[in-house]
Amino acid sequence: MIDPRRGIGADPDLGGRLGRLLGPAQNSGAALSEASSDETAARVVWARLGEPGDATAGALIASLGAEVALRLLREGHSARRIADQAREAGADLTDPVVASGLARWQPRLSYRELLEDLDRGIAAGLRLLTPASAEWPAGLGDLGDHAPLVLWVRGDPARLTDPQIAIVGARACTGYGAHVTAELADVAGALGATVVSGGAYGIDAVAHRTALAAARTTIAVLAGGADRAYPRAHTALLSRIGETGLVCSEMMPGAAPTRWRFLQRNRLIAALAQATLVTEAGLRSGSLNTAGHAATLGRPIGAVPGPVTSAASAGCHRLIRDYGAALVTGEEDLRELLSLPRAGVDELAEEHASAAVDRPPALHRRIVDALPLRGGRTTESVAQHAGVGIAEARGALAELALLGHVARHETPGTGETRWALHRRQ
Repeated sequence: MIDPRRGIGADPDLGGRLGRLLGPAQNSGAALSEASSDETAARVVWARLGEPGDATAGALIASLGAEVALRLLREGHSARRIADQAREAGADLTDPVVASGLARWQPRLSYRELLEDLDRGIAAGLRLLTPASAEWPAGLGDLGDHAPLVLWVRGDPARLTDPQIAIVGARACTGYGAHVTAELADVAGALGATVVSGGAYGIDAVAHRTALAAARTTIAVLAGGADRAYPRAHTALLSRIGETGLVCSEMMPGAAPTRWRFLQRNRLIAALAQATLVTEAGLRSGSLNTAGHAATLGRPIGAVPGPVTSAASAGCHRLIRDYGAALVTGEEDLRELLSLPRAGVDELAEEHASAAVDRPPALHRRIVDALPLRGGRTTESVAQHAGVGIAEARGALAELALLGHVARHETPGTGETRWALHRRQ
């Protein structure tokens, strides 16, 4: 049991295990240095206490630091005391929100189970990354309080800093979907982008296998522990990815994938990549959730059109029609999506890429403020009231619609498109 009078990193059993998991890049001995041990160890504990994307834990850690926040929890302080201290440090947390968090975290505060998790990671040959790691992806910081606390990786962690494109889509893909995915994944790799996906059946597997067949690296982001092959039928595939690329997860070793964790995993795929491409997806495909996370982060979204008679492509068509996704059919479209120069017309492409920079959240706020509480406005009217260009307004409205903040309507008889604030039921 950890002595509550000492820092958590001072525990020899815990520190020794973490030293082995952090590897030579962060640790030159068998245990962590005293300067970094408490904060690193506390981050690992928090990673097993909460579920992925726990904003309450994220806000506590951002304001107080992982070690201080954990010490308050271990010492049994009240929700009010913890919330007061967090608010003094700048966090926007209420007493009931912190109380709800305590109810979730305290049952998982087990020293024995923590050591068992770390032993699983050591046995599987995993590396542990924290925001202090040189290989920590800068894009994860865009997730704010929803950012992962640590990453568990199998393979070469340096791949996380490579330029990346997320290629996602339906698990039950058609022959057409598999074909266009293979073509575009190959083109993306040739353009220098590492393919990141979720290791699932269908589109994910095709994207990964295409990269492997071309002797290129690929990254699989899992919803369960990085030591746990899921689906089981992809054990060999994930093993190959780990040998030449990277398998990663924010979940503790041994953790089982669940529906909730799949949806939260998607935010990591979107945050890691410079752009997200949906190659085939129905209206209920989970890949649309990944596209939604990408829109939240201001990342470019692309979608591949399919036959108008195919329900398997209906989600892609909706992304293009209603949410401003770029229509992608080949290399030139991928270059635009990744803000790469067009072949043979570098100056024109660079000018286009600079005009297609990510839209800041401030633009979203201006667009929302330009919409009336009742009724709606045309794109041109929204642009005029917000004081922005029509193209800017059109793109921002599409992103806000994908996020569920605004809705698009057509006026009966005229077919005129109007935008209104989305009223949640």
